[in-house]
Amino acid sequence: MALEFRNVVKRFATNGGAELTAIDGLSFTVNEGEFVSVVGPSGCGKSTLLSMTAGLYQPTEGQVLVSGKPVVGPNEHVGFMLQKDLLLPWRNILSNIEFGLESRGVDKAERRRRAEAELKHCHLEGFGAHYPYQLSGGMRQRAALARTLAIDPEIILLDEPFSALDAQTKLLLQNSFAKLIAEAGKTTLLITHELAESVLMSDRILVMSERPGTIVAEIKVDLPHRDEPLKRRMMPEVPELAAQIFHHLKLEEKVI
Repeated sequence: MALEFRNVVKRFATNGGAELTAIDGLSFTVNEGEFVSVVGPSGCGKSTLLSMTAGLYQPTEGQVLVSGKPVVGPNEHVGFMLQKDLLLPWRNILSNIEFGLESRGVDKAERRRRAEAELKHCHLEGFGAHYPYQLSGGMRQRAALARTLAIDPEIILLDEPFSALDAQTKLLLQNSFAKLIAEAGKTTLLITHELAESVLMSDRILVMSERPGTIVAEIKVDLPHRDEPLKRRMMPEVPELAAQIFHHLKLEEKVI
């Protein structure tokens, strides 16, 4: 398995000196090449889960393992994409894609080769010399994905990467991301508030409780076209699976 949480508890100190339990007894696995979505109420610890996978936080109790090894610090085997593209405005797109490789000490010729390959792979040919302000929101997110893929991570973490986009761009980008990630064979963990999105893009969906967050349901998406959400969205099973997720969230007496 690519990722494993073993009975993870995460507590944070509050301003008053007390402790807030964000996650409690969280256990799950993600297999190599699998695409898993995590949904749950706001504040249930979804983003904390990603941060612990990336090694930005350490569990208070339990273990997080990537490829069987405990995560004890910032994890270079993980690529992390947030809601905003976070492209550096003073660097052109090709240079932005190179940034992660540059920070890892990859030599200039190799990082340029890999950046140009991902520029093509993410359908951004002809835009390498452009700057972020010259690109649409969807193109900037594709550039951010290219930057993530260029470092060749074992796991891609996506924290609501489509939430700031208009509806049409969101649909197209979901399809583009799904195809690119499937082609690269990457293990992926997606945080989303959109129930249909989780069904369209995933092999499996984990439903979290309200804080302190833990897994209350696991839903397998046994449908074709995981690499083409635009095709999957026409299937009658999609709203039925979304309704199942909603049912589990309603049981938590809090609708996201």
